[in-house]
Amino acid sequence: MIPLVDLKKQYLSIKGEMDAAISDILNRTAFVGGKDLKDFESQFAKETGAKYAVGMASGTTALYVAFKALGIGLGDEVITVPNTFIATSESITEAGAKVVFTDVEKDTYNIDVKKIEKVITKKTKAIVPVHLYGQSCDIDGILNIAKKHNLKVIFDACQSHLSLFKNEPIGKFGACVCYSFYPGKNLGAYGDGGMATTNDEALARQMWMLIDHGRWGKKYEHDIEGYNCRLDTLQAAILNVKLKYLKDWTAKRQEAALKYNKLLQGLDIVLPKVADYASHVYHLYVIRLKNRDNVLKTLNDGGIGAGVHYPIALHLQKAYEYLGHKKGDFPSAEECCDNVLSLPMFPEITDSEIKTVVDSLKKALRK
Repeated sequence: MIPLVDLKKQYLSIKGEMDAAISDILNRTAFVGGKDLKDFESQFAKETGAKYAVGMASGTTALYVAFKALGIGLGDEVITVPNTFIATSESITEAGAKVVFTDVEKDTYNIDVKKIEKVITKKTKAIVPVHLYGQSCDIDGILNIAKKHNLKVIFDACQSHLSLFKNEPIGKFGACVCYSFYPGKNLGAYGDGGMATTNDEALARQMWMLIDHGRWGKKYEHDIEGYNCRLDTLQAAILNVKLKYLKDWTAKRQEAALKYNKLLQGLDIVLPKVADYASHVYHLYVIRLKNRDNVLKTLNDGGIGAGVHYPIALHLQKAYEYLGHKKGDFPSAEECCDNVLSLPMFPEITDSEIKTVVDSLKKALRK
């Protein structure tokens, strides 16, 4: 059996450090806030090219809190893509705004910059591009449109820790960048967790207040009404250990992707395309092929943990029937959802495992 992601291998590789960090938190009973959290926020901001980082309960929370802190809500429209996980869109709705979908590039799977202006209206307040699968969007193109129309840009980087745009960290761009630390992410907690980064001190302070009952400084003094959605200290300590290894783990993912690329040449599939402005961190190694569902079943039946991210475009989900979309409205996104297949990808994957996956895929394609 070769899993889609092997969290056990990763844990065993740093078991001593991880167990010590967890034990330290338990012994100090330091479960909420404190130095461990602040250290992680500071180091994560540095690693991602931002000035400030605000730890939160999940990546979904980070998006929602960013919208609220930026004043995005009832009556506003927010543009995003339909081939992402529903957390991107549901956080827009939860903030009170309306989701407006636009299509994607079929080769990078990211937002098609040429399509954005077609859906901008007087009610549009923000754009939420997704750095999908580990590759950055065309940030310059997006920011130019946002500047022209006076829009905020909140980047969903929940799959793209340490991704670069034109050799610069993606955390440098936009009003806010949101990350997830769900266990299977490139930087994953042992539970849920998330982060919002920004270069705007006032925005960072607003987000810190929102996630901690509207407090700033004193325990029982509340400047605004907020929520309780902090990143807990145990997860911060776990992530602090892992963050030291993230660059090395990213390089290993990239090496594995190159090996896949070489072994998969010549097959009737579409390999991942890396845009000339991007560095891909391969949260997922995604190919595109015909007869995807049958190939997936054959792989899974043979012990290969392949998956699909994501099988149904959001505008065709029951949750968004009220928007009135139909099949064919966003053809590139729909084609991607119909044909994408994620192969096993994790830093510890071996050459032998990659070869086994490829051999299994070749057999599945012949069936």
